[in-house]
Amino acid sequence: MWRHRSRARPDWRTKVVEQGLVFPTTPRPDGTEVAYWNEDAWYEVTMEEVETLEAATEELWEMCVHAVSHMARTMSDERLGLPPGSLDVVRRSIAAGDPALYARFDLAYGADGSIKMLEINGDTPTGLVETGVVQWRWLEDVMPEMDQWNSVHDRLVAGWRKLRRSGHFAGQRLHFLYDLGDEDSYDGGEMEMTVGYLMDTAVQAGWLALAHPMAEVGWNPDAREFRDVHDEPILNAFKLYAWEEMLREPFGRFVVDRTERVPTKWIEPAWKVLLSTKALLPVLWELYPRHRLLLPAYFDEPRDLQRWVAKPLHGREGDNIRIHLDDMLEDVVMPGAYGEEGWVYQAYTELPSFEGNRVVLGSWIVDGQAAGMLVRESDGMVTDYFSRVAPHVISDGLAPTEAQVAQWLSERVGPDAPSLP
Repeated sequence: MWRHRSRARPDWRTKVVEQGLVFPTTPRPDGTEVAYWNEDAWYEVTMEEVETLEAATEELWEMCVHAVSHMARTMSDERLGLPPGSLDVVRRSIAAGDPALYARFDLAYGADGSIKMLEINGDTPTGLVETGVVQWRWLEDVMPEMDQWNSVHDRLVAGWRKLRRSGHFAGQRLHFLYDLGDEDSYDGGEMEMTVGYLMDTAVQAGWLALAHPMAEVGWNPDAREFRDVHDEPILNAFKLYAWEEMLREPFGRFVVDRTERVPTKWIEPAWKVLLSTKALLPVLWELYPRHRLLLPAYFDEPRDLQRWVAKPLHGREGDNIRIHLDDMLEDVVMPGAYGEEGWVYQAYTELPSFEGNRVVLGSWIVDGQAAGMLVRESDGMVTDYFSRVAPHVISDGLAPTEAQVAQWLSERVGPDAPSLP
């Protein structure tokens, strides 16, 4: 993989906002801005590298699905920092065979070709607009003859269509619910933006959709069901709202206590809470010791690790990360409000650095299949709110025709994706 400097399109900001990216820049506390979408550079990968990353992503997904079943059988709410009764909800979700749509791995791709899983966001991943729309439109404008590892949009539409036809859901109506977030946060509007894009792909797949904030969901005690802003029952719902938060709230306890007359069908399903906690990392290391795609990880203490990263179980965007490299050096400690729920310690690995830009690859899985990547770069050792997104190009791949894309998708999307027992 290589990083190339380039000249941004003169109207790049207007274009990406029109394409749905509502925060092209990130405000700093001092009032200045830093680019979030960065097309002053692009990354080059080869088809061989893409195939290697694709295979690694799908192998990791299979391992994670296995780990979910193991955690549901052997672990407790307290160990996982979850509200009481959460694992009962998870087990019911597994038993019901609740289907999932998508997730994103964060990977470190070394100069020697090694791939290491840093973590997975399996419950509330964002970055879809940047991946599926903005970087693809950049490619069409700047290098239309080239290709990109990016079938996110097509796979999402196909995934929604498969869910609609699965017989698992009640009818064709689907509510899209999202966290409003903090008005003062660096990424204000990210959840709503992501939900808007996901809703668009669902409508293309034949769903009837309505979106509104999770805070506007109501509860009808007589009918014992969740209601939307129009006082209509919520039968099927996609939520961009963390399960560990939802199950802790008063309305979430209706799910825990089985108060609903007819339970809402959720996407992502409740078992995805186990792919949102960093507790997954030591579980994977226990199940797959010394696996080439994993970093050593442990609960509560670093054990024999000399260089390590401490991660709160439910931390996000680098909050509360602590990096220890040497007993003689001061640890890197990030601010935040996480940590009371517990910690895991993961072996430190160097992120590849391109002229000081430290890179993490976001590798997408949609309907159990690898779907493309997002390149995030940061100045510091932690990929945080001030990280940037840059586009990528497959240097030895030409843009496929529509017929080639359709054939490729039909070959790749099949019944062989890992599923929960």
